[in-house]
Amino acid sequence: MNYYIGLDNGGTTTKAALFDETGSEIATACVGTQMLVPRPGYTERDMEEMWQANCTVLRQVLQKSGVSPNSVKCVACCGHGKGLYLWGKDDNPVRNGIISTDNRAWDYPRCWKERGVTNQVFALSCQQVLASQPVSLLAWLKDNEPEAIEQTKYIFECKDYVRFRLTGSACAELTDYSGANFVNLHTGRYSPELLALFGLGDCLEKLPPLIHSTDIAGYVTREAAEHTGLLEGTPVAGGAFDIDACAIAVNVTDENNICMIAGTWSINEYLCKKPVTDGSVMMNSFSFLPEYYLVEECSPTSAGNIEWFISALLPEPKSMAERNELSIYDQLNLWVAQTPPETLCPVFLPFLMASNVHPNAMGCFVGMSNFHTRAHLARSIYEGVAFSHRYHLEKLLLSKTTPTKSIRLAGGAAKSAVWTQMFADVMNLPVEAVDVNETGALGCAVICAVACGAYDSLGSAADAMCRMSPPRKPIPKNVAIYEQKYALYKKAIEALNPYWDELRTTREALEIQ
Repeated sequence: MNYYIGLDNGGTTTKAALFDETGSEIATACVGTQMLVPRPGYTERDMEEMWQANCTVLRQVLQKSGVSPNSVKCVACCGHGKGLYLWGKDDNPVRNGIISTDNRAWDYPRCWKERGVTNQVFALSCQQVLASQPVSLLAWLKDNEPEAIEQTKYIFECKDYVRFRLTGSACAELTDYSGANFVNLHTGRYSPELLALFGLGDCLEKLPPLIHSTDIAGYVTREAAEHTGLLEGTPVAGGAFDIDACAIAVNVTDENNICMIAGTWSINEYLCKKPVTDGSVMMNSFSFLPEYYLVEECSPTSAGNIEWFISALLPEPKSMAERNELSIYDQLNLWVAQTPPETLCPVFLPFLMASNVHPNAMGCFVGMSNFHTRAHLARSIYEGVAFSHRYHLEKLLLSKTTPTKSIRLAGGAAKSAVWTQMFADVMNLPVEAVDVNETGALGCAVICAVACGAYDSLGSAADAMCRMSPPRKPIPKNVAIYEQKYALYKKAIEALNPYWDELRTTREALEIQ
């Protein structure tokens, strides 16, 4: 039997999973990595700690599975897109990596839009400019830490840095870099014109050569083998941006279904044979399939809000659950299930890390009273996250020219029956949840199987290796209730929009004092 390992590097966790050639998940391992928050809106991580976390999960997954390293035929990585990981000319990280939830460069996209740069950028990359994209962060570093740019040898995305540490070979996989405003989407190549528009012309030479997901990007080095337990010389495939890896894992390999990923980010995407160039969607990028583009609406407004709720407001219930060998997530699901949809809970705006409505918007509960309990707040967060996904879905459906059969759901929400049903009711579409623990890692395993020649295409490999749970269909009564609640959600956003800039100005003035 042949085996494949997928690595998945999120904002705060590093995961590995080992699969056989049928897609069966043999073993998994997970290690947390510290999110560093040096200032409000800044999110970073120690790049060496991140590498050691990858080494740890690789060793653990091999040990747990009992599979010989000789039987591991390929490894592939996925990871969060956007953000920034700089490798230095001295062969060390230049600084901490910057995670995709970082908002320090929030003003750069606004300024570029005012100067008309954004329209010129969209004509080349078919993308809006986000504060968390490498181009915004590089522009911020150029103005605030110019020595970091000077010391940089390679500009990496998250998973490309990990693959570099495994192989010693610097490559830039296309699904990631084409979503970073580096690539002309009409030519499939790096664009000097794009970089010049951002004032980053001198960064072109620091971008590694482009490769595809299923290309063999390199081989595990002797040093990496010693740290990971992998066999020296094991092939390492190009891998994918995690939203592409998840789309593979939920078998979104044609235009029939929409993929939603409810993780740290609210990811909403579909495949299309032509990019959407009328400006109605946020992002177009090259997908993992050469005949398709990935059309995307996204923001860091999803299930990551639950992690804050647990850590900030539920430390005691979490500890009690752990003592009873239970999961705090089971408790949350129970609270939400016991609070019916018709209960008018506070409206929750899931903008704890960033927003999809205003660059300075922040998270909040609107309409809280002394009647409300933690159970009501849990339902508020579940609903607010689902509404944020719907906000993106509505934009996608305006541009989608083919009928949508279902939503294929991955991420934290997919592991919750009550949340999955809520997604079906809020979106008014059938929702199928992926039946696997580590979705991104499974997508990587599918990539591995194709890179090694076990399957002739990603479509055929996904058909053989990916499994979905039976669809949950919308419940008409709940659909009507959520329509009313979604209208309140949008009114809360509209009412607060004038407030956010003043809040930021006041906070900055107080910080100076």
